[in-house]
Amino acid sequence: QVQLVESGGGLVQPGGSLRLTCTTSTDDFNRLDISWYRQVPGKERELIARIFGTGRIDYEDSVMGRFTISRDNAKKTVYLQMNSLKSEDTAVYYCHTVWRRIYWGQGTQVTVSA
Repeated sequence: QVQLVESGGGLVQPGGSLRLTCTTSTDDFNRLDISWYRQVPGKERELIARIFGTGRIDYEDSVMGRFTISRDNAKKTVYLQMNSLKSEDTAVYYCHTVWRRIYWGQGTQVTVSA
C-alpha cells in the first residue's frame, strides 16, 4: 500500500513561484517512479513531470525550463518547484505512482491570478 499526500498549493500572482510537496511513508520509496499531473475542469489529467527511481527526469514541453522536479529519498518526498507561473498553470495538481497498482494523491489546488 502506497499513500501519497500533496501539499503546497495556493494562490499566486503571474510570474510567482510555488513549491509542491508529495510525501509517502512506503519503505519502497527509493524504487518508485513519481509523477506530477494536473487537471483543469473539463479536461483530462495531464502528465507534466516525472522522476524515476533511477534519477532520470522527464518534463512536458509547456513546463520545461520553469518547473523542476526533485526527490529526497531520505524524506520519502518529491518536490515540484514551479517558477514563472502563468494563468494557464491554474489546475489541481496530483502526485502519482504505480506499485503493483496505480496510486493518486488527493490533489492540491494551484491558482495563478492577479
